[in-house]
Amino acid sequence: MNTFIALFRGINVGGKDILQMKPLSELFMSLGCENVRTYIQSGNVVFQTDHDSKSDLAERLSDKVLQNHGFEPKVLLLDATKFASAITNNPFPTEDGKLLHFFFLETNPEAPALEKLDAVKQQSEKYQLNENVFYLYAPNGVSRSKLFTKVEKSLGVPATARNWNTINKLSSMIDG
Repeated sequence: MNTFIALFRGINVGGKDILQMKPLSELFMSLGCENVRTYIQSGNVVFQTDHDSKSDLAERLSDKVLQNHGFEPKVLLLDATKFASAITNNPFPTEDGKLLHFFFLETNPEAPALEKLDAVKQQSEKYQLNENVFYLYAPNGVSRSKLFTKVEKSLGVPATARNWNTINKLSSMIDG
């Protein structure tokens, strides 16, 4: 069995696309996944499966949500090795978990428009793109960051972000 992390994009945000974690867990189990564990209401799931194709499983998960709940979320699946690699390659401080964000990208950006990010970047903000992970360190918080809101469009690929606190918790769930 392989361990994966599913990151759902845009569920339970602003009262839209509501999906409770218990029905989400049941959905995973209906597709043959095991040891399904969720973390907070934003759609973070650690699970094990024998499925070979991540893209096929992500599509099946999204389709099941559409069938059962009436909306079709974007689902990014990461294997435990890729997730650990993203943590290892983090170039920024981790002492305040709300200031560091990992954007997991569906694919490596072919022509990222980093100059657009540089144009809105606060002096204190730092970022780094490593293949399909975009790291953002925003010491003034992301609520004030124009860069945070422009990442996905500037990179040109679907993405979903998680802060360091969430990354840490998911890592401990994988190890536990």
